[in-house]
Amino acid sequence: QVQLVESGGGLVQAGGSLRLSCAASGIIYGITFMGWFRQAPGKQRELVAGMLSGGSINYPDSVKGRFTIARDNVKNTVSLQMNDLKPEDTAVYYCKVIGGYKAVAYWGKGTLVTVSS
Repeated sequence: QVQLVESGGGLVQAGGSLRLSCAASGIIYGITFMGWFRQAPGKQRELVAGMLSGGSINYPDSVKGRFTIARDNVKNTVSLQMNDLKPEDTAVYYCKVIGGYKAVAYWGKGTLVTVSS
């Protein structure tokens, strides 16, 4: 069973930066989607960066221009560079990968990002 493990979360002041990384414990073949979601207390989980296998990338307006998703095919990781962080970015961030012939969705357990004002 492939597992995803996120790292890089922590406490940062508003305006600061963090880089999250997501590593898979095994090889996921036929990846069609890699992305990052977040869930703030009392709110629904939302997409913050998504990358399709064809290379198209999607960001919601709330993070566009501040967050950047990147994939490292050699290290089998996906990262999220977050700049100019705001208190409203505070949330648990989750990595998601969809792959395999059955289009299985894999989720990490999340990493907490706290942005102080």
